[in-house]
Amino acid sequence: MKLIRYVLLVGGLFTLVLAFGFIFQMPFALSIWPWPDGRLSYLFIGSIFAAISAAALWIGWTGDLGALPAGSLNLVVIEITSAIYFTMLVLREGRAELLPFMIGAWILAVVSGGFFLWSRTLGMQDSRPTPGFIRVSFGIFLAALIFSGTALILRSPIFPWKLNPDSSVIFGCIFLGDAFYFLYALLVPRLSNAIGQLLSFLAYDLVLIVPFLKLLTTVDPALRINLIVYVIVLLFSAGLAVYYLFIHPQTRNWLSKSAQVD
Repeated sequence: MKLIRYVLLVGGLFTLVLAFGFIFQMPFALSIWPWPDGRLSYLFIGSIFAAISAAALWIGWTGDLGALPAGSLNLVVIEITSAIYFTMLVLREGRAELLPFMIGAWILAVVSGGFFLWSRTLGMQDSRPTPGFIRVSFGIFLAALIFSGTALILRSPIFPWKLNPDSSVIFGCIFLGDAFYFLYALLVPRLSNAIGQLLSFLAYDLVLIVPFLKLLTTVDPALRINLIVYVIVLLFSAGLAVYYLFIHPQTRNWLSKSAQVD
């Protein structure tokens, strides 16, 4: 199991580098995105990589491998849905330049799927029940992510900036994957299945909150309500994460090795 922990730590650090690469629009990061995009879209992608990094580094550091299935399922859904879209673009629209992305997405989907099935046999480090308010909040996030993800795939204008149509679909796939992340936490309501989600949300929020607050003064009036709703979600999820990760007396010991084990 030490090898898995090392892989998670190295992978988490690599993903963190990619997060900063997209946040600051560095060429090495932008080169792995399949098409040119805008500053806010790159910022969003950076926030997603930051969220993945936070969960991977936490699991690798603590050794709580029982938290892997939820994250693996998240990636499986993202990769399968993205792979299907890339396949459609390559085969139906003849966009041969996207063939490497199509192949890569299918390979990652298979690897993540195998990882998900394998990791379900692992015990959790912290098997305490997830607090009720977290479960209710996760249920709200689940519904919001399914709605938003579906809307993005249909290319509805729900983000507070105009999206590249292809990016809208991929962002929708990401939201649907995130929905399964929270769904798993609801189906298996143990604290090990909540800490990763809270850490991921906090990392995501920290990347986006300040830029989005600044955007309030310049946003297209037609998209202002979208931005206000997005900022409310960011502030609520950040507050939820900060409280249960650092303040709540029964959950703030999430880095402790003495948690209850299955």
